[in-house]
Amino acid sequence: MPNLNKVFLMGNITRDPELRYLPNNNVPVVNFGMAINRTWYNKNTNEKQEETTFIDVEGFGKAAEVVNQYFAKGNPIFIEGRLKLDQWQDQNGNNRSKVKTIMEKFEFLGSRNGSNGNGRNGYGCDGNQTSNNHSNTGSENVKINDDDIPF
Repeated sequence: MPNLNKVFLMGNITRDPELRYLPNNNVPVVNFGMAINRTWYNKNTNEKQEETTFIDVEGFGKAAEVVNQYFAKGNPIFIEGRLKLDQWQDQNGNNRSKVKTIMEKFEFLGSRNGSNGNGRNGYGCDGNQTSNNHSNTGSENVKINDDDIPF
């Protein structure tokens, strides 16, 4: 049976990206949170409804370094990735789990105040150079350079 695990998320970063390096192979890893807002109208009451979904994001390789360097809390971002279930036991021995998104690609978006024109700048970075165990350090397909950064 075919399977597909692909997500596209566009929202704002909720905390400054945190960069670290894997100890066994020195691969960069970035972690940050995103808030994705949804607005709709309740058909029965005709009132505007809103909800915010908070997602933890993890990225690897050159994309991790670029996100860490150029993004901060409040910045908009568009990411493409996959869902991953983390499972562990807490200090009390209770089973815990959490779904997060593994970032495979991202794009810069216009600033929140709209100063970058149409909002989509077309800059992107492919972070898909790692395998499922995040240990592959093969070639990286990065499509930006410092001169192309819009801010």
